[in-house]
Amino acid sequence: MTQLGFQLYSLHAVDDPLPAVLERVGETPFDGVEFAGLGDASVDELDAALDAAGLDAAGAHVGLDALEADPAGVARTYRDLGCEAVAVPWLDPEHFASVDAATAAGERLAAAADDLAAHGVDLHYHNHDQEFTDLDGGPAIDALLDAADGVGYQVDLGWAGAAGYDPLAVLDRYADRVDLVHLKDYDAAAGETVEVGAGDLDVAAAVDAVREADVDWLVYEAEDRPDSYATLDAAAGVVDADW
Repeated sequence: MTQLGFQLYSLHAVDDPLPAVLERVGETPFDGVEFAGLGDASVDELDAALDAAGLDAAGAHVGLDALEADPAGVARTYRDLGCEAVAVPWLDPEHFASVDAATAAGERLAAAADDLAAHGVDLHYHNHDQEFTDLDGGPAIDALLDAADGVGYQVDLGWAGAAGYDPLAVLDRYADRVDLVHLKDYDAAAGETVEVGAGDLDVAAAVDAVREADVDWLVYEAEDRPDSYATLDAAAGVVDADW
């Protein structure tokens, strides 16, 4: 059954320490959170905060360089938080400038996935819009995933839509590799992401598609107002309206 997560990057600029942010998220309908760094808090403090808030760890965003530098340490940190999935959140556009570049990036991801798997953690890749650059008549994400054996695909619906693709068609196409989905909206004409409910994404249809695909986690993410709990309130309103 699909659970609802909240990406903590959405509140990365609030003044409160991360345990206090977790307490606030625990007051909403979300089942869990996706980490985007741990701030100054210790793993023990965050684990206690998760328990107190009644939240699970849906996943974590961790840069590829950090994964390559210390896969065992990354895996230990997030497993101690009850998290068994991490996602690389970003690769620079240069990695999607050619088929060869995307293939090389995919091979790096595959190697990192092997290293993490040895420590009981799964690796996923999260898209923005550069992954949909046209390469030989298809999106660059194809070349990346073709080379990324053992790597799941965290579809960001908003960025796929901003890139000019039907995000639900992207989800359907790669459904066998998708356990994590980012719920984000987009303005197709502007080619930009927007707050969920303010753009062109059919939110109800997206929720239905994610449930049909039996995705593990649908994770809400916002890129505006990261310094305000109004972002969390808006996210909770989407859950109340569409879940």
